[in-house]
Amino acid sequence: MIMIQTQITQFATAAPQGTAVARDSDKGNESLSGTLELKDLSKIYPSKKGDFKAVYRTNLVIEPGKFVTLLGPSGCGKTTTLRMIAGFEQPSEGDILLDDKSIIDMTADKRPMSMVFQSYALFPHLTVRGNVEFGLKIAKLSKDERNGKVDHALDMMGIKQYADRYPHQLSGGQQQRVALARALVMEPKIILFDEPLSNLDARLRVKMRGEIRDLQQKLKLTAIFVTHDQSEALTMSDVIVVMSAGKVEQVGTPWGIYHRPVNRFVAAFLGTGGFIKGHVTSVLDSSSVDAGSGASSSELPPAALYRLATSVGDLVVHGVPGQNVGDDMDIVVRAENLVVKAAGDSQNEADDSPAQDMQNAQGEQSAADFGGEYNDTIRAKVVSSAFDGEVVHYQIQTDAGVLTGSGPGSDAPLGAGTDVTCTLKTQALWAVPCDRSDE
Repeated sequence: MIMIQTQITQFATAAPQGTAVARDSDKGNESLSGTLELKDLSKIYPSKKGDFKAVYRTNLVIEPGKFVTLLGPSGCGKTTTLRMIAGFEQPSEGDILLDDKSIIDMTADKRPMSMVFQSYALFPHLTVRGNVEFGLKIAKLSKDERNGKVDHALDMMGIKQYADRYPHQLSGGQQQRVALARALVMEPKIILFDEPLSNLDARLRVKMRGEIRDLQQKLKLTAIFVTHDQSEALTMSDVIVVMSAGKVEQVGTPWGIYHRPVNRFVAAFLGTGGFIKGHVTSVLDSSSVDAGSGASSSELPPAALYRLATSVGDLVVHGVPGQNVGDDMDIVVRAENLVVKAAGDSQNEADDSPAQDMQNAQGEQSAADFGGEYNDTIRAKVVSSAFDGEVVHYQIQTDAGVLTGSGPGSDAPLGAGTDVTCTLKTQALWAVPCDRSDE
């Protein structure tokens, strides 16, 4: 990782004349990036059974220099959206603007973008140098210009020593770097990634995440990344766009999307856990912002504070604003917020929900007002456990149904049927409007 960061810095400071590379000292902080806007963008496929809306009325503004991930399950429209941006698919409706100018009628080869494909799409009959140089030849650059740009791209990606090899002579990670070099050598305003890490093994995939993110930040590129892998989205992105059935469900920072999903679909798609059904008995605060998160306000979707009646007792939790007394809500319980211990553990038994006692004594106060983390305790039984090194994942049976909890990996996993006491980190919970269609 240190090697590639050094090479990136060298590329940014020693690029040949005419190479548009971002530098902090550049006038206006100019970079390779541009502002991209999707306006009511749709892709509709007519059929005898009715129109299929692969993408429907999508509106999105992607700011210069941001790493934006289109995230969602197969068939959600993320790849179709990327292909329309690239110019490989013609939209049925709407427009695509780059720096306030429509590019809807611009062919793919004329758009100032490069794409890294899932399969890398390297030419098997060309060497590494030939693959990286290919686009420059199409652009009819002189041989000297091509050589200078290719050398810098190969240096940047740390693959100059493989310049004369063919794709079949390279590892998966090396092929990935060639694909990146080929994309970057064209000096695009925007670089597009179509699930580029899906063919790599787990260890290499994690390494390449970091390298791609470092590269994007060093060169201040605008990047649009398509994946169905929530871990990739959370660790690499400035902004995540969650999609489902051709529509955008939520746009926000990784923290905001994960901790404050706008609906049950987004909550279920990111992270592991489950839901507790609740019924609003009072609205304690309709305009809470901070919610004790410590995150900056720019990262936070709006929040309200509710008291909910549930099968495990009354809970005071933050949630999506706009709900009223009498409404049903689903409380998102992430595995990390439901800590599992064997029943009779002295630490758990000593804390038989003192925060709950304080809440009952002080009535309608916010959990955040208690001067610390507000926990509740529930009884449960282990259904199954899975050891994963640092953590043990549990499926536990509670009065609210089967939930996913966690325990420290340093403790031996508890067997099925074991009675457990679970600490519910109530202040970290989040409630979304009830929607049984996603169950």
